[in-house]
Amino acid sequence: MPFQGLTTTHIVKNANALTLAQLPDKAVRLVVTSPPYPMIPMWDKVFSERNYQVEKALSAGEGLSAFELMHVELDKVWNEVYRVLDDGGFACINIGDAVRTVNGCFRLYANHARLLSACVSIGFDVLPTILWRKPTNAPNKFMGSGMLPAGAYVTLEHEYILVLRKGSKRVFRTVEERNRRRMSAVFWEERNKWYSDVWTIPATRQVLLDTGMVRRSAAFPLELAYRLVCMYSVVGDTVLDPFLGTGTTSLACAAAGRHSLGVECDREFAEFALKRIAEVASPAQERARRRLEEHEAFLTEYRLKGKVPGYWNRPHGTKVVTGQETDLTVLCVDSIRKTEDGQAAVHRQAL
Repeated sequence: MPFQGLTTTHIVKNANALTLAQLPDKAVRLVVTSPPYPMIPMWDKVFSERNYQVEKALSAGEGLSAFELMHVELDKVWNEVYRVLDDGGFACINIGDAVRTVNGCFRLYANHARLLSACVSIGFDVLPTILWRKPTNAPNKFMGSGMLPAGAYVTLEHEYILVLRKGSKRVFRTVEERNRRRMSAVFWEERNKWYSDVWTIPATRQVLLDTGMVRRSAAFPLELAYRLVCMYSVVGDTVLDPFLGTGTTSLACAAAGRHSLGVECDREFAEFALKRIAEVASPAQERARRRLEEHEAFLTEYRLKGKVPGYWNRPHGTKVVTGQETDLTVLCVDSIRKTEDGQAAVHRQAL
C-alpha cells in the first residue's frame, strides 16, 4: 500500500522561537488560517499591543482609523505568507466582517474586502471565494429597530474563506509528484459538495484551558480546515498556519497526511495546540472512517437511481465514479510519538 507508515511532523512554536521571517522562501505549499478580526472587541488588545495607535484611535472614537491600523498589522503577515509560499501555492484565509458602534456611529467594517485589496497589491491572484454559513438557532434574527423600518439591519450569519494563489497553476513534474497527486484525489461526490461557493458547517466551541482562552479564541471547525487541506494540497505537502491558535489546521493535516507548521505567539495556545496534536489519533481516525462510510452511502444512493459507477478504487476495494479516483487513498492516524522542540511525529497507514 503506498505511503503506508508515512510520518508527518507537526511543529508548534512560540513566536519567540519561530517567526515567519525565519522561514525560508517558498517553504510551504498551502496556508490555512484565521487571523484576529479587526474591529471585533475581543481582539482590540491584541492589535493594541502591536501598535499603540490602535488603542488611541479607538479611544478617540476614530473607528475607520483603528480599522486601517489593525489591517496594517495583518498586512505584515500576508507579505510573509506570500514569500514563504511556493509558486502555485494557495492561501486560504477565513475572516469575518465586523459591525460596531464607535463614537455613536454604527457601521459595518468590511474585513474581507480590505484583506483582499491588500493581498492583490502584494501579488496574489484571487480565486472564487467560499461563504461559510454558520447555522444558528437564535429565535430573534432582527437587529436595530426590530419590526419597524427603516432602522433595522441584517445579521451576519456567514464568514468568508478567501482563496488566493501565488503565481500560475502548480505543475507536478516528477512521477513521484504525480503519484502523490493521484493518491490525494477526492471522491466525485466530495468534489460536488466541497467545490461549492457556500458551505453550511456548524461552528464548534473549543474546550479550552480556562475562560480567558475562551474569550481569545474563535477557532474554525475541523471540517472546514480538513476540506481546505484536501482541496488545495497533496499528501506530503507542508501546510502553514501563521495564527495557529488551538491547532485546528495541524489536526486537519494529521488526518489528511500533510506536514504542518504552526506559529503562535500566545504561549497558552501553543501549549494547548501541542496537547491536542498529541491526542489527535482518535478524532483523525473517526474522520477518515467517516469519509469512507459516506462514500459507501453515496454508492448506495447512486445505484438506487439506476446508475453504475464505472471504476474501481484499488487501495480501498470500492467502486468510484471517475478514473481519477482509482488511486485515492484515505489515510488514518495509527500512532503519535512526541519528539523534542514542540514536535509530534504522526505515524499513519491506509484504512
